[in-house]
Amino acid sequence: MNVLVIGGTGLLGYHATLELLKRGHRVSVLALPPLPVPDLFPASVSIQFGNLNLMDDDAVVSLLSGQDAVVFAAGADDRVTPIRPAYPYFYKQNVEPVKRLASLGRKTGLKKLVILGSYFAYFDRTWPRMKLSTWHPYIRSRVEQTRAAIEAGGDQVAVMTLELPYIFGTMPGRLPLWKPLIKYVASNLPLLYPRGGTTCVTVTQVAQSTAGAVERGEAGKCYPVGGENLTWEQLLQKFVAAAGKRKRVIILSDGLVRLGTRLVKLLHQFQGREGGLDPVRFVELQTANTFIDPAESQFILGYSPADLDAAIRETVAVCLGKTR
Repeated sequence: MNVLVIGGTGLLGYHATLELLKRGHRVSVLALPPLPVPDLFPASVSIQFGNLNLMDDDAVVSLLSGQDAVVFAAGADDRVTPIRPAYPYFYKQNVEPVKRLASLGRKTGLKKLVILGSYFAYFDRTWPRMKLSTWHPYIRSRVEQTRAAIEAGGDQVAVMTLELPYIFGTMPGRLPLWKPLIKYVASNLPLLYPRGGTTCVTVTQVAQSTAGAVERGEAGKCYPVGGENLTWEQLLQKFVAAAGKRKRVIILSDGLVRLGTRLVKLLHQFQGREGGLDPVRFVELQTANTFIDPAESQFILGYSPADLDAAIRETVAVCLGKTR
């Protein structure tokens, strides 16, 4: 198949591109300049630099022509705190691009659109009492991007979303997003963190899931991608071990966590900004065990069990500058 990876020079897009190539697909990439390192990809990968949001429809149609599938590995994540109100920003970054790709893809014969989304959308469905898409602009955008793309694609473009959790692994020329937390873990400060936990995957598993969705994903499906379920304390202790430290995790009370998040929210309000995740309301999700049973998606998408500890060690080493 001919596959276009949008955001192909980011962590997820890079590994998806390599996995698709390994499986014999012809891959091209759209990305923002510059390349993180020269010769990032084999010569067979066609790279076009540009911002999808700034391209006119004719340019997007030209980009999509001849493509059987598109992987959307771009958009804005939950760390961004745009000018208040936040939702228009996240809509523009996460919803509009996939809606446009699905709509224009109908003109070019595009068969599949695979969106790399967030597992927060999975918990919005499974834990409706939390009203996650009501209170958190980022989560709302992740839920809406799937709905809008499916509607725009109609019966012609099969849209599917991978709902991804926290991901470990590295790539050439880019630092992992985990660096601030890992630097804190490796410091001499006491290690304070909330209760709760998360599911974790490796970037290799995400790449395999992406290729699996391109090859056999079903229209309209959302696939929560899970791997190893860990409490925050267990995950942080893996960071501690990888950093060559010995320290215990001090679990903060929910009350103290909420106090800290109220201060963060006040700061955002003072700055005229709004987080993609409402800091105070996010405490309920942060302190829960956001675990996923990987069995169903793993069977459908065909991703393999992985050595999470090795991926964490690699991530920590890069963040601490301990690689050669």
